[in-house]
Amino acid sequence: MTDAQETAADSSLRTTGGAPPDDGGSSAGVPIPLLEPREGIPPVTADETALAEVIAAFAAGTGPVAVDAERASGYRYGQRAYLVQLRRAGAGTALIDPVACPDLSGLGAALAGAEWDLHAATQDLPCLREIGMLPTRLFDTELAGRLAGFPRVGLGAMVESVLGFVLEKGHSAVDWSTRPLPEPWLRYAALDVELLVDLRDELETELDRQGKLEWARQEFAAIAAAEPPPPRKDPWRRTSGMHKVRRRRQMAVVRELWQTRDRIAQRRDVSPGKVLGDAAIVEAALALPPNAHALAGLHGFGHRMGRRQLEQWQAAVDRARALPESELPQPGQPVTGPPPPRAWADKDPAAAARLSAARTAVSALAERLNMPQENLVAPDTVRRVCWEPPTAPDAESVAAALAGHGARPWQVELVTPVLVTALRTGTAKP
Repeated sequence: MTDAQETAADSSLRTTGGAPPDDGGSSAGVPIPLLEPREGIPPVTADETALAEVIAAFAAGTGPVAVDAERASGYRYGQRAYLVQLRRAGAGTALIDPVACPDLSGLGAALAGAEWDLHAATQDLPCLREIGMLPTRLFDTELAGRLAGFPRVGLGAMVESVLGFVLEKGHSAVDWSTRPLPEPWLRYAALDVELLVDLRDELETELDRQGKLEWARQEFAAIAAAEPPPPRKDPWRRTSGMHKVRRRRQMAVVRELWQTRDRIAQRRDVSPGKVLGDAAIVEAALALPPNAHALAGLHGFGHRMGRRQLEQWQAAVDRARALPESELPQPGQPVTGPPPPRAWADKDPAAAARLSAARTAVSALAERLNMPQENLVAPDTVRRVCWEPPTAPDAESVAAALAGHGARPWQVELVTPVLVTALRTGTAKP
């Protein structure tokens, strides 16, 4: 009996309303609220002795392991994990505090041969990697939902539409660095992995029915094998509202304020936005205030900010104002790929026609396959192939170009024919 079936059978603790049918869904089509984990809320593992017990239990478990992690985005600096949840047949559910137990490599090693089931894996894998946990095989239920054509792929929506249960999602954006964690939050966290394996099984069946299971397996393998991305170059350029900043001196102010904010946020372990908002950084850059008094008159630097803070930000502005011209940032980042598509018509009208034809063809194909266009093939890959197409755009050369940009074999097989047509004629014939 699966978790979903057992959960449905024990409706006295976990559901409201009438008992669900044997398949775990509601005969009336009404989703059933999932209120409690089947074995109750497990204690939080917060010391090495308890962690060793969890490792032993999960090593002895069977089948896939459901994995989730909670971060404190918007509250703390960075994207570290503040709670890790796992569930496996034969082991039950575990909640682990990675602050108290920062090295989970032993647990990762114990689960190395198991398939890990995650929802939106690329969101959780970076913080899991930091604490020594990384799967060799995985199943991503969000990505599976996208490939299968589900209109809503959030975990709550998927559990409701596929399994017929409602997950309470009110604590998804709380400050998970809080200690001790309140019981309602722990209940929410445990429920997030309660039915993840059941969801995985149903989605695998659906993907197989649609003939997409091998496609999904290739996607999952690519995620598991992917190297961590390199540090972003000039991250200050992603400041919200940066499009308003056009002069190099103003850009230097953004850079200085952003870097000062980042150092303070890292030292205090708080979200950078809680130190100084992006809007304030951009306003100061546009105004170029000559002193702290002028800075205090700008939005975001109001009366609640102390004199020391104002002087700190003004010092950053002054550093930017004093830079020689040779040290000012350039207006744009070095371009390593095609220019923005909006510029194609002027720079290369033929490339613009190829891109338009390719987009139309890929969109039509994605619609026929009932999946989002970006999951059929990355838009950046299409742009790169259209900007610098093979000299002779035949099936072999286009397939090689797609593969060279990271497309998986299933994507290459499906997209190559429509791209060949688009590159040859500039018109799409899906």
